Amino acid sequence: MLLTKKLVLKTFQAAGFIRLKLIAMKNLFKTFFALAIGFFASQLAAQDMVYKPKNPAFGGDTFNYNWLLSSAQVQDLTSENRNKATSTRSSVDAFASNLNNLLLSQISRQLISDQFGEDGLQDGVYTLGNFQVDVASTLDGLTITIFDQAQGESTQIVIPFF
Repeated sequence: MLLTKKLVLKTFQAAGFIRLKLIAMKNLFKTFFALAIGFFASQLAAQDMVYKPKNPAFGGDTFNYNWLLSSAQVQDLTSENRNKATSTRSSVDAFASNLNNLLLSQISRQLISDQFGEDGLQDGVYTLGNFQVDVASTLDGLTITIFDQAQGESTQIVIPFF
């Protein structure tokens, strides 16, 4: 029995020693952890955060303009823009349209050069292909009305008197 009491006593003493050792280790770990945080915190550095906008309309870099515009056009899903993207003209149609525009430009330039002179542009109605050009002097100034007979659209240009 004495042997078991000595064994139990040694076990309790050993357990107390281990417990004291664990407490010492915990204190040592806490101290080391606090020192490590203090050391690394002193080594940290920060910089000012500065906001710089991307959009050039709000002070951003002007080189971002093309990228922003192309991104916006790709994301624009309105029916008007969708129809433009899906409608492709053949090269023959494009050539015919360009030729028509070139001829109309030359005819209108010749008409203006013939009409301008010392007297200026004469009032009257002129027909250029599918276009009817009406030149009239009004109280507001010289009024030029261009009527597209094929489309039924009309454009009015007023050149004021000075």
